Amino acid sequence: MPKMKTKRAAAKRFKTTGTGKLMKMKAYKSHILNKKTTKRKRNLRKAVEVDPTNAKMMKRMLPYSK
Repeated sequence: MPKMKTKRAAAKRFKTTGTGKLMKMKAYKSHILNKKTTKRKRNLRKAVEVDPTNAKMMKRMLPYSK
């Protein structure tokens, strides 16, 4: 059977933790930052776990992640 291909767009956006959970960076941090508060921008820096409703599909896109 041939190797499965990883979806490169997903590979750039999601990282797998040691326990197999998917992590992603939050959105809305790229531009128009003047009107956003410092607290809001600071919270957007943190990575968060992918919602379980989407995690199954994301793992299918990343066949070689843990």
